[in-house]
Amino acid sequence: MAQGMRFAIVVSRFNEFITLRLLASARDGLLRLGATEDAITVVEVPGAFEIPAAARRLADTGQFDAVITLGLILRGDTAHFGVISREVARGVGQSALESGVPHAFGVLTCDTLEEAVQRAGLKAGNKGWEAAQAAVEMAHLFRELKQQFPRP
Repeated sequence: MAQGMRFAIVVSRFNEFITLRLLASARDGLLRLGATEDAITVVEVPGAFEIPAAARRLADTGQFDAVITLGLILRGDTAHFGVISREVARGVGQSALESGVPHAFGVLTCDTLEEAVQRAGLKAGNKGWEAAQAAVEMAHLFRELKQQFPRP
């Protein structure tokens, strides 16, 4: 399914005990779906807030069929969680819309560390894997749409 496609993964280093799990699962998902190791580019950023800018830079190169974004934003005692969560989601969505390259959103927004651990590989599956699946599906969809509805 992912044969002949190229993927960029942008992953936050902050909370890397979770984000590394997401990354491993996303990479595994792409490989199992037929991508080759050399067709996967991983870019690390300091925190979740930096994900959209890196995703946009990668999308604008025209070298990738999809961009996968991975990170973790944990709720704290301040309004910071809401601000960062909204800005990251808005930025990733804006990057996808403006670049024309599909972006898969694998940034976890969790109330507790326990919830994050569950969503990164235990009972609730791994959201990195799900993001990889979404990226492959959307890359295929965009290829089909481009063929069916070419731009003049």
